[in-house]
Amino acid sequence: MALPTVNPTKTNSWGKLKAHFEAIKDVHMKDLFAKDENRANTFKIEWDDFYVDFSKNRITEETFKYLLELADEVKLKEAIESQFSGEIINQTEGRAVLHSALRAPESYNVKVDGENVIPEVHKVKRKIEAFTNEVVNGDRKGYTGKPFTDIVNIGIGGSDLGPAMVVDSLQYYKNHLTTHFVSNVDGDHVNEVIKKLNPETTLFVVVSKTFTTQETLSNANTIKSWFLKHANEADIAKHFVAVSTNIDSVKNFGIDPNNIFPMWDWVGGRFSLWSAVGLSISLAVGYDNYDALLSGAYKMDEHFKSEDFDSNIPVVLALISIWYNNFFGAESEAVIPYSQYLNQFATYLQQGIMESNGKSIDRNGYPIDYETGTLIWGEPGTNSQHAFFQLIHQGTKLIPADFIGFTKSLHGNQDHQDKLMSNFLAQTEALLNGKTKDEVVSEGTPEAIIPFKIFQGNKPTNTIFINKLSPESLGKLIAMYEHKIFVQGVIWNIFSYDQFGVELGKQLASKILQEFNNQSVNNHDSSTSNLLEYYKKSR
Repeated sequence: MALPTVNPTKTNSWGKLKAHFEAIKDVHMKDLFAKDENRANTFKIEWDDFYVDFSKNRITEETFKYLLELADEVKLKEAIESQFSGEIINQTEGRAVLHSALRAPESYNVKVDGENVIPEVHKVKRKIEAFTNEVVNGDRKGYTGKPFTDIVNIGIGGSDLGPAMVVDSLQYYKNHLTTHFVSNVDGDHVNEVIKKLNPETTLFVVVSKTFTTQETLSNANTIKSWFLKHANEADIAKHFVAVSTNIDSVKNFGIDPNNIFPMWDWVGGRFSLWSAVGLSISLAVGYDNYDALLSGAYKMDEHFKSEDFDSNIPVVLALISIWYNNFFGAESEAVIPYSQYLNQFATYLQQGIMESNGKSIDRNGYPIDYETGTLIWGEPGTNSQHAFFQLIHQGTKLIPADFIGFTKSLHGNQDHQDKLMSNFLAQTEALLNGKTKDEVVSEGTPEAIIPFKIFQGNKPTNTIFINKLSPESLGKLIAMYEHKIFVQGVIWNIFSYDQFGVELGKQLASKILQEFNNQSVNNHDSSTSNLLEYYKKSR
């Protein structure tokens, strides 16, 4: 069964939403709260250790009703069932989309091409567990007999962003191993990492599904050459492991076949941290914490699959995003976690959201005449308050924002946590209410300055409160955004799981690389030709 192919703009609910938007586009949320004292209770979802308040949005119960009708008209329920059952919903690449299967219990039965994939998933998980325990406990040693102290993950895109974000987010739970990430083909990046390492005590994890990715192999070979200045070819087997499907190329690199962790083509790169791509996560925080991360994601999967849409967190967040993107014309969304541990979270989401839904052709193969995709950006609060919040508060752009906060700190400093959370709550209130001219005048502001200190307010936010940042809660949070991506893609009638737009630049880069050592420049526009010649003369 393929995904439904419903043009959202042709649905009855879309027409209702257009007319409704014209009627309420200038309504201030302050007035909505004033008219309905129960609003905050109407627009909230409490689930497990999550409390999601979406009342500070420019919506009414009528808006919500039409958005839910839209979900039904585009056959979202059927689409969810198709994804979780292993149907070929990545039709342009002929693949199932089953990152959810990577966190499913062993008792599950999910078939791809008639075969249950769950036993193989759990076989790999057991291999990750055994390998992790050997390294962490010091039973697996380097070529001089010393236990490992450092782990280097070599990958790019989904083979880097997911593991790097999770390891950074779970620093509180890390063990004695120090984890490094090498991704950029910029030689300065890899050399900055190398200079911190002892070859005798460093384990390298090369992550590349095809083992052909230019950036990853360039970095892996540079590190291999550095390693061989200290060790022998035979020692590579002790210090390098791979996550890949290209067994022959991995073996030719010198990696022991027993140290190859498999991947599957039904897992997209940007959703692959749940697979053996997450080996560096397991090594950094221990397998039990890695397994808890997967368990949290599974709990969100079950919520997404079974919960009615009006109380389904990913569905509600996706519908609200559609409302702003397609009716208010809001091009971007900010993600503001009030935790320094989530420093890389928005960066991670950029790939997941913008690579998935940055499409201009619908599932019927026709050009799209409505907006798809959203620009994602953000930084942790309170740092971001002293950076770009001015634009959100008083700029001309409408920028919906997700505020993510935790009721408990990990280190238990209540004074700091109270100050952090006071800012967390104050910012969404300020974005809601703004500041009126009367309020500015009452503060004794000089008349000439009054216009500059007025805040319009009416800036929409979602507040996602979570009890504590744990491996399990992080798993839930990541999976929440994954499912939001899926829902938006279904509504926009696009294929979210291919990324052909990534390939063109790679193809041209390979062509230009060959030209660097030749005299001629082949068939480029004049700008590129000039720049290429300038680089060749200057290097």
